[in-house]
Amino acid sequence: MRVEFWFDPVCPFCWATSRWLNRVRPQRQLEIEWRPISLLFKNEMDAGHPFFEKASRTRDLLRVVAAVQAAGHADRIGNLYTEFGRHIHHRGELDFDVAGVLGRVGLDQSFAAALSEPSWDAEIRTSMADGLALTGPDVGTPLIAIETDHGRRGLFGPVITEVPDGDDALRLWDGFVAMAGVRGFYELKRTRTSAPELLDESVLDSQLT
Repeated sequence: MRVEFWFDPVCPFCWATSRWLNRVRPQRQLEIEWRPISLLFKNEMDAGHPFFEKASRTRDLLRVVAAVQAAGHADRIGNLYTEFGRHIHHRGELDFDVAGVLGRVGLDQSFAAALSEPSWDAEIRTSMADGLALTGPDVGTPLIAIETDHGRRGLFGPVITEVPDGDDALRLWDGFVAMAGVRGFYELKRTRTSAPELLDESVLDSQLT
């Protein structure tokens, strides 16, 4: 099954969902297309916003993602996101060596030049608009889209604070697919009471492809 997953590396909930999806991927034969969405752009953050600095930095990282995509290396974006998340969420680093990360995932380090190239912002906005056209604007990240009997459907979430494993991970995926496949389904929600719990960083190495 083809799955589209829109991500901003800044979002910890998006990160947790992505780690769950990577666990499900081999069990449900998923082909994941990792697509950029910028919370800086979506939420029109200005310098006074508490997440402006972080979201500006990850907007720059998404410029790199857009450049890698345009060069025909979409198959490396999942690993690139994994390494971005390793630094941001596990090591608390925003100002890390992006060229070094590119090299570690088998990409030319010259893609790091895209960090300071606003010309890539149009690509980010186009990708973001595609996702929001499926879900509507009253969402955050992540967004996930799949093909259903009623066509291509996108939903916000699932939002999780613990990354499920084993049968729980598969049940959550199968439930997501079932809900996305019902034409009138829109929303399930309860108030969040905690931040995501991170997996041990060593797990990330097994999720690289």
